[in-house]
Amino acid sequence: MTTTFGAIGSGRRTRFFLRLAAAMPDRLRVSGVVTRGEERGRQITDEWGVPAFRTVGELLRHERPDYVTAAVPWPAMPDAIRAVAEHGTPVLAETPPAHDLAALRELWRDVGATGLVQVAEQYLLMPGHAARLALVREGVIGEPTSVQVSSTHLYHAVSMIRGLLGVGFEAAEVRAGAFEAPLANPLGPGGWTGDGTPQRLTTTIATLDFGGRMGLYDFTDNQWWNPLRMRRIVVRGSIGELVDDRVVRLLDPATPVESHLVRRDTGVDLSLEFRDLKHISFDGRVLYRNPFDGAGLSDDDIAVADILERTGAWARQEGPAPYPLAEACQDHLISLAIGESVRTGGPVTTGKEAWAA
Repeated sequence: MTTTFGAIGSGRRTRFFLRLAAAMPDRLRVSGVVTRGEERGRQITDEWGVPAFRTVGELLRHERPDYVTAAVPWPAMPDAIRAVAEHGTPVLAETPPAHDLAALRELWRDVGATGLVQVAEQYLLMPGHAARLALVREGVIGEPTSVQVSSTHLYHAVSMIRGLLGVGFEAAEVRAGAFEAPLANPLGPGGWTGDGTPQRLTTTIATLDFGGRMGLYDFTDNQWWNPLRMRRIVVRGSIGELVDDRVVRLLDPATPVESHLVRRDTGVDLSLEFRDLKHISFDGRVLYRNPFDGAGLSDDDIAVADILERTGAWARQEGPAPYPLAEACQDHLISLAIGESVRTGGPVTTGKEAWAA
């Protein structure tokens, strides 16, 4: 079934969604885009062939999609979510759903009870992470006790830590610090800079204590893009450990064994098939299959397309909620505590918020 969605905003993230819909028109379709300016709307229509509207009401009168995505600047996000929810229409909001704790609380008070809001937190849907999560949930390394993430920033990393640990809305004691160090920064969102001169970049390290389970957050400025900083994912369990794609665990009381997560990518070397991810396996069995096999998508594209489809299934009452507003609020609550701990130099303990109910 084709998932149909409208969109609020005309920036990079909405164009990301438009690109995926254009690449897979049998799976995803955009019913229209809400923009503030007529000229911007004309540009969207000319470039992507989708109608543009000034208001959410106009979009929904034109056609009722499965849901509406909201991809606007942080301060405008809560009002965009409210504008869709007021029409009784499901909404998929960009991360984070509000910029600070007061705005999170206000947003939850206004729309939390509607059950209409999901958030586009896609990191645990990325193929490698999805395979790791499946392995952890199978109990291969026993009970997960700590997770280390050095990959992405703040609420994204927190979502990975909470998801891999199986942590819900428990209080977290956060201790964070930051330091600067020289690092070349040759690649950014705008492309290669041609400058390999080391710059002063900030690394933030935080521990998240969930009372018996622990997360370690480690992020350097521009780590998403910088090819000089590798990514690391460590999940420690009661009978083993997962480090990136390596897994060691206790087979019996006297036999520790090591295995690997193995990707099957076609179109590499003498493979004459189309360039694509097929699956990720572990000890000869498939843990993860690419749900968009044949589309030639990057891992991040796969994850975003996956949450777009999952949100459509949820909106049609054909599948579970992919990432409810409450989960996103909790992720950002903890990410805000990381920032506060860096600023104050002391520990910050998150409280039980209304969305935890």
